[in-house]
Amino acid sequence: MRSPLQAAFEVNFDGLVGPTHNYAGLSFGNVASQKHALSVSEPRSAALQGLAKAKFLAGLGLKQGVLPPHPRPDLRTLRRLGFTGSDAQIIEQAHRADPRLLAAVYSASSMWAANAATVSPSPDTADGQVHFTPANLVTQFHRSLEPPATAAILKAIFPDASAFAHHDPLPSAPYLGDEGAANHTRLCRSHSQRAIEIFVYGRSNTSDLPARFPARQTIEASSAIARLHQLDRAATVFLRQSPRAIDAGAFHNDVVAVGNENILLYHAGAYEQPAPAMEQIRRALDGQLHLIEIPEERVSLKDAVETYLFNSQLVTLPDGTMSLIAPVECRERQNVADCIDELVAAENPICSVHYLDVRQSMRNGGGPACLRLRIVLTEPQLALVHPGVMLTDSLYAALVQCISRHYRESIRPEDLADPKLLVESRDVLDELTRILDLGSLYDFQR
Repeated sequence: MRSPLQAAFEVNFDGLVGPTHNYAGLSFGNVASQKHALSVSEPRSAALQGLAKAKFLAGLGLKQGVLPPHPRPDLRTLRRLGFTGSDAQIIEQAHRADPRLLAAVYSASSMWAANAATVSPSPDTADGQVHFTPANLVTQFHRSLEPPATAAILKAIFPDASAFAHHDPLPSAPYLGDEGAANHTRLCRSHSQRAIEIFVYGRSNTSDLPARFPARQTIEASSAIARLHQLDRAATVFLRQSPRAIDAGAFHNDVVAVGNENILLYHAGAYEQPAPAMEQIRRALDGQLHLIEIPEERVSLKDAVETYLFNSQLVTLPDGTMSLIAPVECRERQNVADCIDELVAAENPICSVHYLDVRQSMRNGGGPACLRLRIVLTEPQLALVHPGVMLTDSLYAALVQCISRHYRESIRPEDLADPKLLVESRDVLDELTRILDLGSLYDFQR
């Protein structure tokens, strides 16, 4: 049975950037990732930038948690692919045989927690539980390695079976391609109330495909998750992402749209024939919906992709107003900055904007919204969350100290062949799990 209406709020869980953050250009369809392929990355700076963003939001009065990195390199995968010997020998063999494969198993892509899972909060579900389905991420090899670790992390942080329902990732097949919360939005009058859950897909088994880049999310996957999460069909909307947006580099819907409570901010080119769905959402919210469409002539799809305007976080502040948490790249593109200024000045709940520096993530194709998994919780549910991951001043200081002491300042493509990077990475993850009080989370710790 659905639980009685309780006060609820959104909690952002940001993915901690892992110590092997590098630019391998692995994500086909992600313009920034491909543009910066094989350049020098800065893992320490990347992790501190991401953590500073989380700390800034906590300072605004929002509830903020963190998710630990995945263990990298993924030696289990290399062994499954026929590499043998000691850890160092396996890394050396993989580097000689296929440097791109080695880069894939070193990828720190779990930092983009918006792809970790789809989450439906208790106001929306028939049984009143919070439902989690880790994304299978089958479109990209390096990301397809993530689901087992994601599932283990989510179960460790949300362990109470009376409040949290954990589903297995969908079967790993293109037919059921699932990219998680980056293609999922809740719209509601307040977080406490039942929402319209919007699932955005790029392809179905019968639809035309984009011409240039792959459409990663399928309607079949989105439909399966809606069933697993026991959502009311009348309160569930499926919207097709425009193939033109995908071909422009909007590999996920959150590159061209962002929603929060009763606001949906989106690019005019984001969706294919959106009018019927928008009318359904408008009726469901009794006229309290703010649909803010940014026209192509105001901000082109190219500008949207290059600045990640729509990959800003849109958050509700304690005073009930909303703020846009945008990457600094938006401020540096004059027409985009002007557009944001007009949004803040207009008659809608968005009353402020904050520009944050997450350039290391942006260079690999992830803005502020990519770095977080948003979860709506009630106070009793929050009390059941593993407390060690909730961001406090002391936790922030401990994480900064760990990152500053152990993360490399830079990683070049050839550094992935250095077996010392594996040892360093495991040492860091050992310390991070102690700091977060997560115990022996990883296989190498057991």
